[in-house]
Amino acid sequence: MNITLNGKPLQVEKVSTIAELIKHLGYEGKRIAVEQNGDIVPKSTHGAAPLADGDQLEIVVAVGGG
Repeated sequence: MNITLNGKPLQVEKVSTIAELIKHLGYEGKRIAVEQNGDIVPKSTHGAAPLADGDQLEIVVAVGGG
C-alpha cells in the first residue's frame, strides 16, 4: 500500500490500521497526534481506523522540554 506520511511517499505492507502503522514506525508508547486525510484521529480509535492506499497522514511526536 502506498501512503503519504508527513509529506513523503511511503510504501507499507501488512499494515491495515493506524495503530499498526504507529507500531511499524516505532512510535508505540510515545505521545503523538495523528491526522488522516485532514482529520484528527483520536488515540482511542487508532486500532479501528483503517488505512487505505493513497491516504495522507501527518504524525507529530510531542517533545518535552523547558
